[in-house]
Amino acid sequence: MSIERFPPNSRYAAVGTAELTAADGEKCVFLRRRFIPDPASLVSVGEVRVEAGDRLDRIAAANLGDPVQFWRIADGNGAQIPDELETPGRVLRLTLPDGLSGGGNFGNGGGGA
Repeated sequence: MSIERFPPNSRYAAVGTAELTAADGEKCVFLRRRFIPDPASLVSVGEVRVEAGDRLDRIAAANLGDPVQFWRIADGNGAQIPDELETPGRVLRLTLPDGLSGGGNFGNGGGGA
């Protein structure tokens, strides 16, 4: 059974699938659980201060070059509920995704990276 995969910039791109067989024999493919990485294990690429009216997707677009990458900000700041990070005045870490190390050209260079 095939399953449509997530795009490479999705937080679920590297998450595996599993299969469950129901009592009637029907097979159901599902996405395994994604665990939030320990923020201390992620490589920082900068910081950004939240301004009034900011949203994580806009912060990600301006600082990482892609609004879909908002999940990187949530991961880098240990947030299970991303909108809790949208408090004006709060300083947020910008990080690489789990498993990547520094040394490349990431994002668009914004956010003090």
